[in-house]
Amino acid sequence: MDLIFQNWPLILALLAVGGLAGLTAGLFGIGGGAVMVPALRYAFSELGVPEAIVMHCAVATSAAVIILNALRSTRAHHAKGAVDMSLVWPKQNGQSKWWQSFGLWIGAGSFFAAIWIAPRLSGEVLMLLFAAIAILVAAQFIFGKPSFVFRQTVPRGPAPIIAGGSVGVLSSLMGIGGGSLSVPLLTLCGVPIHRAIGTAAAFGLFIAVPATLGFIVSGWGIAGRPFGSLGYVNGLGFALITAAAWPMVPLGATLAHKLDAVLLRRIFGISLALIALDMARKAGVF
Repeated sequence: MDLIFQNWPLILALLAVGGLAGLTAGLFGIGGGAVMVPALRYAFSELGVPEAIVMHCAVATSAAVIILNALRSTRAHHAKGAVDMSLVWPKQNGQSKWWQSFGLWIGAGSFFAAIWIAPRLSGEVLMLLFAAIAILVAAQFIFGKPSFVFRQTVPRGPAPIIAGGSVGVLSSLMGIGGGSLSVPLLTLCGVPIHRAIGTAAAFGLFIAVPATLGFIVSGWGIAGRPFGSLGYVNGLGFALITAAAWPMVPLGATLAHKLDAVLLRRIFGISLALIALDMARKAGVF
């Protein structure tokens, strides 16, 4: 009980982050990682987690939370017919075409990044990577023309391996559900914004599960992790954020289908840009 009273500001902050993360998971199909990673980094820093691993713990814990957020968001969007299963895991004549699955290659890239790449990167590099990619994506959503498409269909052939693997790697390193990367890619290929968001939510599952497993393995036995951690994944942060996020995801999904598509893009972009700039500031860019 004393532990709860001593840490009540942290507990309330994590609950608030969880609620906001759940709302954004349903609203934008992004898993909430863009909100959780900066907040978890701050919380773990206040707990005295070493600077060398604090970003790793934040990214890993965010990935774990995204598993449940993405699951519920996917179910909510699927109920509205907004998940393109031909992209997630295609079938032909009842037979799986796994080699053409964006989900499969996204998952492979995610696991590789969590278990091999992330442990070899410093916390500052992870923060800069987060900020740089988030700024580029935000700019596309804020200033790009919603009607602009690069092509009318999502490419096949080697595209699932190249694009899917890249989305998986970058999303895992950023601790996000991949929506901030896959949503613009899908819309540029002619996928309507609401359907792109729903499909991105499904991609989030293929990112979060392998990433979480990879971060548990790669962080095993590392000194300085916060109390209650399994590898780089912190159990307290996971429990509190998940509890608060769970009831908010359906609300976000409902709002996503009521808002105007142009407004939805602007909200998404501005929110992501603000978070990215703050992360760049903490990395010492300015």
